[in-house]
This record gives sequence, structure tokens and C-alpha cells, in this order.
Amino acid sequence: MARNGSLVITGLRGPVAPVVVMMGVAGTGKSVVGSALAEATGWAFLDADDFHPEANLRKMRSGVPLTDADRWPWLEDLRQLLIDHQGRGERCVLACSALKQSYRALLEEAAPSARWFHLHGPSDLIESRLRSRSGHFMGAEMLQSQLRDLELPSRATRLDIRLSVQELLQCVIKALAEPAEI
Repeated sequence: MARNGSLVITGLRGPVAPVVVMMGVAGTGKSVVGSALAEATGWAFLDADDFHPEANLRKMRSGVPLTDADRWPWLEDLRQLLIDHQGRGERCVLACSALKQSYRALLEEAAPSARWFHLHGPSDLIESRLRSRSGHFMGAEMLQSQLRDLELPSRATRLDIRLSVQELLQCVIKALAEPAEI
């Protein structure tokens, strides 16, 4: 049993995937929910945004969408991080847009048993969130390009971002306590 403030987490019995991935477009709360899960469980938290090369950050700050060519080296780095964590026997939570199936497939090579959670919601809510945050390289003007690139995942638990972080966390904990669908 782990505690996160007043939240008591139970139900994580038996084998749990060593990797949990929170995915979705910018502004859906991947980092917030992912870090809350990591804090509640004691697992490592990896925010994919922290691993972008400077060239990618400059492009996004300028409102230029990333291309596949921009993303592949970054995704390879994330893949290696997952391999490293699993090699040390560490469970981790990765917050990563993972917009395309090919991106998810690369990450799944490193973590075939990963549990995927797709944070989604109305585009006007996501845009509002992006407009209200400051100091982040991903601006609201980039949302449409991410929505265009998004390929809906076939094996992810969908999480509605209109729920509170605590409610989303409870949904994740409940899903992790259940056997994974294959």
C-alpha cells in the first residue's frame, strides 16, 4: 500500500508491468498523471520532454512541428532508457506523446509488457490548458499538428481528462490491478 497525500492505493497485487506509459497530445496531463502515479507507487518517473535534443526544443518553441526525422533519435533515446530501467529491475512511468503506432512499436520493443494509458479529451479543453501554462516549449498553436499526427492506439486504456487527477490516478491503479489485455 502506498500513500499519495490522502490517497491510499491498494490493489497492486501480483506482477505489474515494469513500465507504464502515459500517452496523448500535449496538454492532456501526461506528466501530471504520470508523476502522480510514480509518487504514489515509488516508481521512477521519466518525462519524455526532458530528453528532447535542443534542436527539437528550438523548433517547437518557434511553433514548427517536429517531423519523424526529428523524433526518431529522441524515441531511440527513450527506448534505451526503458531498456536501462528494466535491466536494473526498476519499474517506471513514462510520459510521452507517442503519437504514432510506429513510435509506440519502437518503445514496445524495449518494454513489450508495458501498460499504455491514452489521455484524451475535447480539443477546446486541451487548447485552453496549453494557453494557460507558461514556460513550456509546446504552445497551443502546435495542438492541431499533434491531433493530425495522432494515430489512436489499439491497446491502451483511454482516460478522459475531464476527470480530476485523483480520479484518473484511481482509474490507472484499477486498470493496473487487472490482467493486461493482449
